[in-house]
Amino acid sequence: MTRRASGVEIVIEDAQWKAAGRGLPARIERIGTFALKRAKAKGTLTLLLSGDEQLRELNTLFRGKNKPTNVLSFPADKTELGYLGDVAIAYGVTAREAAKTNKTVAEHTVHLAVHGILHLLGYDHEKPRPALIMERLEAEILAEFGIADPYALPQPKRKAKSAKRHVRS
Repeated sequence: MTRRASGVEIVIEDAQWKAAGRGLPARIERIGTFALKRAKAKGTLTLLLSGDEQLRELNTLFRGKNKPTNVLSFPADKTELGYLGDVAIAYGVTAREAAKTNKTVAEHTVHLAVHGILHLLGYDHEKPRPALIMERLEAEILAEFGIADPYALPQPKRKAKSAKRHVRS
């Protein structure tokens, strides 16, 4: 199945993505298009919703890492005018990470989509300063759609103070 919006084409390759909810492709299109506008980028991209095995193969082929990963970005050759590149997201890895961090698969997928799109636009997180810039931009984009900052430190749970009662004997 393929869906296209202004600037963002979604290709659903793995049926497992149905478990993430019917509205997910449209949500990715909206936030992806917003991310492009927010970063002042022009062009189109393709976002592949795939499975772990496909991303393991891509990760092995392009990064030399024989394991599945959550998201991969493939910037287009500069000679491809108007085409920014491809982003691929693995369902299984994404679902496991979402469960581990108490997020929905849809929310985590949207975050990974934004993360991958920013990589296509040249943002990186290999060094502290560029990482901070990229993470702030991700958080700002996600906040526009009501998604919490994925890089914020979890707030410690406060223990409810019990009222001390003075008992007279």
